[in-house]
Amino acid sequence: MASQEIWSNVDDYLVKLHIGSDEALDAALKASSDAGLPQIQVSPTQGKFLHLVAKIRGAKNILEIGTLGGYSTIWLARALPADGKLITLEYAAKHADVAKANLKRAGLSDKVEVIVGPAIESLPKLVDRGPFDLIFIDADKVSTASYFEWAMKLSKSGSVIIVDNVIRKGAIADAKSTDENVRAIRKFNEMLASERRVTATTLQTVGSKGYDGFAIAVVN
Repeated sequence: MASQEIWSNVDDYLVKLHIGSDEALDAALKASSDAGLPQIQVSPTQGKFLHLVAKIRGAKNILEIGTLGGYSTIWLARALPADGKLITLEYAAKHADVAKANLKRAGLSDKVEVIVGPAIESLPKLVDRGPFDLIFIDADKVSTASYFEWAMKLSKSGSVIIVDNVIRKGAIADAKSTDENVRAIRKFNEMLASERRVTATTLQTVGSKGYDGFAIAVVN
């Protein structure tokens, strides 16, 4: 049996065991697919991982960089207390429209603000909206290092920063790679390792989304 088939089978088992059917999440995935959005959102088990981290942190103010169809947004927003707020940044207006509809269906429109436009232009405008308790970075990989720099500016002691897609199917171990996404993530990983203001690690992940990983950092 191929590795991907094993990983997907295990994910299916874990989803049935720990998540089950969820009307809002299932509808969000279907709406995103029907709208032709790329199927690159986090997996259900990864989404619940984000939810649990937000719960453990007790996050009341969350920033997400990269909305897509709002699947991970729903997971994170559901972890917020009654007075919590989540801001999510999305480059593509079409994606944002799908996300807004998904969030409305999930009953989360009052907790989530979707800001449309290049994240690198939106981030400086959020200085007065922070600091954020949790920041999830899952946008274009070329800009990951810049997003992390902004995450540091928008965080405080105890803030959690999570970055997705930091393993690239193992390609990040290849120092000679010419892939711009791999080179960008290598730059980020090296920046993270040398950043003295955080305590961090990187985890390899396998599952229905293939072989990749999360970086997670806590601001000192």
